[in-house]
Amino acid sequence: MRWPFGPDAARDAELDEEIRAHFAMAIAERIKRGESPEQATAAARREFGNVGHVKEVTRETWGGIWLERLVQDVHFTFRSLRRAPGFTAVAVLTLALAIGVNTTMFTVVNGILFRPLPFRAETELFVISHAPAGPFINGPAMFDATYAAYAPKQHSFQAITSYGRAQATMTGVGDPTRVSVSGSSDGFFAVLGVSPARGRAFSEAEYRDSSDAHVIISDGLWRDRFASRPDIVGRALDLDGVRQTIIGVMPAGFDFPSGVRIWKTAPIYPNPHRVSIRAVIGRLAPGSTPAAALSEMQSIMKGIEHQRSDLQIERSAEGVIPIRRAVVGDVRRSLLLFEGAVAFVLLIACANVANLLLMRTAARQHEITIRTALGAGRGRLTRQFLTESVIIALVGGALGVAIALGGVPALVAAAPADLLPRTHDIKIDWTVLAATAAASVFAGIVFGVAPALQSTRRALRASLAESGQASTAPRAALRSTIVILELALALVLLVGTGLMTRSFFRMRSVGLGFNPENVVTFTVDLPHARYPTAASLQDFRKRTESALRGVPNLQAVAAVNWRPMGTASIVGDFRYDDGRKPGFVVLKPCVTPDYFRVMGIRLRAGRAFADGDDEASPKVAIVSAAVANKLWPAGNAVGKRISMSDDPGPNDWITVVGVVDDIIQDGVTSQPSPAIYEPLSQITFGPFIDHLAFVARSEADPAVVEREFLGVLKAVDPLQAVQSLGTMNSLVMLSIAEPVFQMRLLALFSILAMILAAVGIYGVLASAVNERSREFGIRMALGASPAGVVHLVLRRTAALSFAGVVIGLAAAVGVTRVLTKFLFGVAPTDPLTFAVVTATLVGTAFAAAFVPARRASRVDPLTAIRHE
Repeated sequence: MRWPFGPDAARDAELDEEIRAHFAMAIAERIKRGESPEQATAAARREFGNVGHVKEVTRETWGGIWLERLVQDVHFTFRSLRRAPGFTAVAVLTLALAIGVNTTMFTVVNGILFRPLPFRAETELFVISHAPAGPFINGPAMFDATYAAYAPKQHSFQAITSYGRAQATMTGVGDPTRVSVSGSSDGFFAVLGVSPARGRAFSEAEYRDSSDAHVIISDGLWRDRFASRPDIVGRALDLDGVRQTIIGVMPAGFDFPSGVRIWKTAPIYPNPHRVSIRAVIGRLAPGSTPAAALSEMQSIMKGIEHQRSDLQIERSAEGVIPIRRAVVGDVRRSLLLFEGAVAFVLLIACANVANLLLMRTAARQHEITIRTALGAGRGRLTRQFLTESVIIALVGGALGVAIALGGVPALVAAAPADLLPRTHDIKIDWTVLAATAAASVFAGIVFGVAPALQSTRRALRASLAESGQASTAPRAALRSTIVILELALALVLLVGTGLMTRSFFRMRSVGLGFNPENVVTFTVDLPHARYPTAASLQDFRKRTESALRGVPNLQAVAAVNWRPMGTASIVGDFRYDDGRKPGFVVLKPCVTPDYFRVMGIRLRAGRAFADGDDEASPKVAIVSAAVANKLWPAGNAVGKRISMSDDPGPNDWITVVGVVDDIIQDGVTSQPSPAIYEPLSQITFGPFIDHLAFVARSEADPAVVEREFLGVLKAVDPLQAVQSLGTMNSLVMLSIAEPVFQMRLLALFSILAMILAAVGIYGVLASAVNERSREFGIRMALGASPAGVVHLVLRRTAALSFAGVVIGLAAAVGVTRVLTKFLFGVAPTDPLTFAVVTATLVGTAFAAAFVPARRASRVDPLTAIRHE
């Protein structure tokens, strides 16, 4: 079989025959002129020149020779690498590690940011927002009343729909559990362009019927709770005590809104006096644009008459946002940060391998000289070296993919719950493999081109003139430059990690206002269908508290409607005893008498609540220090009166009986919130107490206490699902789980970078010591001490470190500004962090230099002199 390109034995044979014929004719001609056969043969050879070079030039005229040479280069590279197993292993593993973390990170980025969403023509889908700006609205949204007025007037979208999300207790299928439920208005699935994989979507009548009890479940819920039963359609489950009929199952991987497992219909409520707000999405009409849709929305909103001054519509957050941006959310910023960090690691790894190649080519200088003498041009040699570096990179890339196969699930599992959207789409696919291959080839060229050019620069004549011993100065300078860049890159990464670490410790040192140590807690949401009145809710609370007091080793038990570090809280305004509003809002926790003792909240003045503060007694309240200081700065809060009612009657006034410390309610990074506490026993409004958290202080094993709590809840009401069962300490840590995760990931990359930089320093100094061993021997023969030689080597380390640190610090000052939004209580140019990181990196560099310096001090002077 003949290849269209590449080796051709027949043409090679013809070329050899032609060259032999040429020689024969030249020799015969010279013999005819009277030369002896020996003289004629020698003269003919001199006249013809390098036979190998002539063959190379001739083959190039045939075409397709590039493939033949590539095959030759690949074969030669593998033979060469097999002869240097140590070098090969170090280079391949270094790259495998760097490419592995890059592939892992890119797989996550690709799955979240780049993979198509499970919607038809997703570029036509946009989130439409006209929500009040402020802390009470989380994400783009629109009031139902606004939506009802806007929908029939707009023409920029083919269709629009709205959706919300909430938690509900699912029963009737195994143990009670809390699930995320989305309530959608008309045409939700049609707008998205998605249909259930089993069963059907909601009908128009079901969308309009507020009492409808049909649901569609996720593929995951179908598999987990219903064992993938084929007859799932028509089966039932209970949500918050209400029977629901399953009419469909969504396709695997459909996860919108993120984390939802059940979809219900939720008609809009256009009553302007009812606060109902949801996200709105629309599919753009043909020929329309997002800018035109936004302009139309703004025009329509100006004409809508209803205004809700209390929600400050005039400061609304307007926008027509691509649905991908809404799905991805803020995680995009973190992902790009990590992608940049792993790119630094790859660059450092490339620098290390480039240094290894420089040392290897130095050892092969004689071979290069011989090959040049045999006719190999500089381009030919450069191509050979690049082939070698690219093959090393590709092998490293293949191992990197193997590392990523384990790294991707580990990274997803280590991420805090709900941080990463679209986890179903995070997988290694052809896009990831192609990107890894491209990155490997790119890395191979990056770290291979400099050694290749450096090693082939010297002309044959100059090499031979030095008896095959290459001058080391240019190569040493290049290696030093590479190490300086490694140190600079590593320092930038380390500064970023240092800032994140300092930020974490600042978070941990924040005064919470309560003591989370030895506090165990759990939460329940009581459904209206099962607990329709405040009395029934109070009865559940009392029975549970009573049962908890029977658990051994509990020092105290209490209850609160919304505990600190939870998912929500009740916030509102109130009035002075003269009827005025104070101009700020407060938290309104409702607690039982032992709550302050259990939570370790300090009582500053007055008294705590007592068992006698119940529905039958006069209303009382305890205010936090911020409220007391703002309203009664003279310090006489106890005995004052306030009211939670907008139009208080004689029985609506509450007497302040105590003052406690302010606490942080929403999360460690938030500010302490002013609060007015009321006794739970005096609450008669059901929606204030249908969400209850129980807290208990105990020094017993938390795991044992948690098991006891589960038993108590099951005995009180087996149909309730326990939530957030754990210690308060774990909940505090959960509130900073995202920055902790970011810090750990950056720390992992930084440690990797620092190790690679240290290896780079070691390699350069070890090579320099080998090259200068004769010099060190002569110095010692002339009287230099071992300590002086060590000092000589360490002085080189200091020079490299100084240059790397200066460049790294300059780069870090600019680069770390991107971390501003990730930091808490730390400036991106924090001097302490920069100083500690610099000292650590320089210390690591000197530690890496110790072994070569020690080896230099042990050079035998007699051996060096004898060699000279």
